[in-house]
Amino acid sequence: MRSFRLIWRAFAWATVGAGWVCAAALAAPAPWYYWRSQVDGQRVCAQTSPGAGWVRDSAAFEGPGCQPRRRVIVVPLR
Repeated sequence: MRSFRLIWRAFAWATVGAGWVCAAALAAPAPWYYWRSQVDGQRVCAQTSPGAGWVRDSAAFEGPGCQPRRRVIVVPLR
């Protein structure tokens, strides 16, 4: 009976571990935004709000550091 519990516990932990690995594999990076200060109008680029008094001032950027994603042009060879 004890060995059955150990096997069951090992199976449960393996399942939980596999779930965490799958969730991490599907995770995507957070988008970047420009944030504008309500006090002096200064803009800053960040993934999350710098704090109270800041409002989002742009649409989401997919590239790092508020840079647009590169466009890749594929030219077929003849």
